[in-house]
Amino acid sequence: MRFLQGLLVAIFSIAANVCLAQTYPAGTVHIVVPYSAGGGIDALARALAERLSAEWGRVVVVENKPGANTMIGAQYVAAAKPDGLTLLLTESSTLVINPNIYQKLPYDTFRDFAPVTELVSVTQVLVAPSSFPASTVGEVIRMAKAEPGKLNYATFGVGSTAHLNMELFASAAGIKLTHIPYKGSAPAMIDLSAGRVELMFSSVGGALAQWKGGRIKMIAFGSSKRLPKYPDIPTVAEAGLKGFEASAWFGVVAPAGTPAEAINKIQSTLHKITSDPAFRAKYLDPQAFEPVVSTPAEFGAFLKEETVKWGEVAREKNIRVN
Repeated sequence: MRFLQGLLVAIFSIAANVCLAQTYPAGTVHIVVPYSAGGGIDALARALAERLSAEWGRVVVVENKPGANTMIGAQYVAAAKPDGLTLLLTESSTLVINPNIYQKLPYDTFRDFAPVTELVSVTQVLVAPSSFPASTVGEVIRMAKAEPGKLNYATFGVGSTAHLNMELFASAAGIKLTHIPYKGSAPAMIDLSAGRVELMFSSVGGALAQWKGGRIKMIAFGSSKRLPKYPDIPTVAEAGLKGFEASAWFGVVAPAGTPAEAINKIQSTLHKITSDPAFRAKYLDPQAFEPVVSTPAEFGAFLKEETVKWGEVAREKNIRVN
């Protein structure tokens, strides 16, 4: 009798899971972006929402919830009902950098979220005003060593990927630079292009307009290899900093407790979309976004690795926010 009861429970459980996978999503899906509208991650979210809506036959909307270095949007999703209808599309600082630099954080990456997928890697580029005297990584390093601390760099905030990537670069090069944080990437890029600050790690997409306008120079990519679209621009590693990579990425998480069937369907649909050559050509390639779309398990393991990596940088550079 107990065997029969157990068998029936198992059968009903399997049937329920199959039903969930077939019927998900059962309502409007909300993609929360913890940044203001108009940036690269927001544009990607809106392109994905349009395609997801077409794939699922459901309304998919983007909600911008900026503020507190992405913590407002992250906290909102962490507290949402775990039904797969509320997702967080964010970048590395939210999930693996903030936990290492903030003494008080209103969420826990591994307790409050279920990993869905790493979506894209975001190529970083070292940029400077067009009038800046150095045009190579080697020249930047020589300038910095000649007068330690004189060269400065802009970021879009303390603890941002731009901040930690530049500190990683300074450590690898054995130099000291002065940090000038801004409230967002746009004002930082404006001051850089005007020559009011000297260096910055930016996404390629965030630098293109100023570069094409001749106001800034792209010195080197933080990627492991040159980009085919810009074959004349070297990598930082080519300058002798072997193994150096300035990294950033966008990923998707759901509230902890979201059914695996829903998570797997979200992941597989995102993989289908970003694998489409037309989607890549229109939305990813112009921004130098490289699609990844890892499995939930792979993304979970990656989050742990990234948390350790950036924790070491934060401790070495004593980067803490009260």
